[in-house]
Amino acid sequence: MALPKKLKYFNVYVNGTSFAGEVESFTPPKLTRKFENYRGAGMPGSVPIDMGYEDDALNVEWTIGGLAHEVLKQHGGLLNGVTLRFAGAYQKDDSEDFIKVEIIVNGRHKEQDRGELKQGESNSTKITTQCTYYKEIIDNEEITEIDLINMIDKVNGKDRLSKARSAIGL
Repeated sequence: MALPKKLKYFNVYVNGTSFAGEVESFTPPKLTRKFENYRGAGMPGSVPIDMGYEDDALNVEWTIGGLAHEVLKQHGGLLNGVTLRFAGAYQKDDSEDFIKVEIIVNGRHKEQDRGELKQGESNSTKITTQCTYYKEIIDNEEITEIDLINMIDKVNGKDRLSKARSAIGL
């Protein structure tokens, strides 16, 4: 019987700067696909046609405790002006080994919600970063790489768009 791999420790880096002890949570992208139903002549039902990624497919949400003035200074900016790197250590409780998980995204901050500020109470800032690039590496194995601008969609080492790029001369 196996035990699940649980996130035991993590850190978030923003443009290379460590925010250890400050970031409270990190929600990776949902990686949602956009499908359009198609029903042609003679088909008794529709089939979902894959049209690429949804508009918000690469969004990241993360929460930082206290005053996040370094991040507030990055609001808006260039399309890929911010690089976030999540570094996680997962472990099964029947093993002393840790599994390294890295998520790297490039984008810009879309929203910074500081909520209600009250004297004497803890506060945090919830940040939504809208990304155009995503890569996930588990134990040094590249699992997924999505680059919307450069038309790259790699899953398990296979670039699903290489033939499409070739077909249009890229």
